[in-house]
Amino acid sequence: MREVKGETRTQSSQRSGYFLSPHLAVDLFFFFSPILWQVTLWLKEVFENQPIPHYEVNPQTVDILYNLKEYSETRERDLAFLVEDTEQKAAEYEAQAKYLEDLLTKGLGLSLSSLSSEGTTYLNTLVNSAITLGTKDTSLASFFCAINDMSSELYATESKNKELELELASMNKKLTAALAMEKRLEEDLRKTRDYLEVERVKAESRSQNLKFLRDKSEDFKIRIKAAEEKLAANGLDYSLMHQSLVSMSEKLEEMQKEVVPVKRELDSYLDLTPNPSLVQVKVEEARRELNDLEAELSKEILMLTLEMPESRKNKFT
Repeated sequence: MREVKGETRTQSSQRSGYFLSPHLAVDLFFFFSPILWQVTLWLKEVFENQPIPHYEVNPQTVDILYNLKEYSETRERDLAFLVEDTEQKAAEYEAQAKYLEDLLTKGLGLSLSSLSSEGTTYLNTLVNSAITLGTKDTSLASFFCAINDMSSELYATESKNKELELELASMNKKLTAALAMEKRLEEDLRKTRDYLEVERVKAESRSQNLKFLRDKSEDFKIRIKAAEEKLAANGLDYSLMHQSLVSMSEKLEEMQKEVVPVKRELDSYLDLTPNPSLVQVKVEEARRELNDLEAELSKEILMLTLEMPESRKNKFT
């Protein structure tokens, strides 16, 4: 198959006389394109007698140079139009100046040489004013229009300045308020830090005191437990302990409170009209009840008085 293809390509080349690759065909088409010739001619015009700098000829560079050529030619045409317009206006101004000069010299018999120094000064001032105001001529209407425009611009500028001044004053007030607030916040922050420092010292002191009290409490508990164990070993009667005595005192107070209403009831019976049989029965009942309570109270007191010396004897033995 390769030999057949080779023979076919050779025969085709022989029939056409030459063979071109696709890339070579594109390069030849680009080389003979009118854009490249236009760019080359433009570069020759730009550099004139100087040699054209070497550059890589490819579609991208040629497109860039062609766009640059178009921009340059457009700019040159615009400059030519501007020069032509300027020359035309200059010719018009010269013609108008010539007309005015002829009018002054021939019609009124005046010339620059015939004017006094003061008149020349006024004329120069008038011309300079027209140039400064940008008027098309030195007529009174043109000056009024220019002055009116400048007055409007001045009024707008003054209004803008007033607005800026008001805005600046407002910003100054806000800035002053912000600075005052910042100062107050700094003062509050300083006070807060001082307060926190004082509270921290107090907290540390309280923590140390609490630790000391806890240690003391633990020490007291240990000492109390040791004392109770020692007292128990020495034969201490727990009924004489503080808690037992407090309990017995409470019971005694309750019994005394119970005696009070009985005495009141007895007193009420004593105030009744005498009925020998009934009164005697009630009196005997109240008396027995009172005697029982007094006996029980005496018994409790006697027990307390009897047990107290024994415990003291056991303690000292």
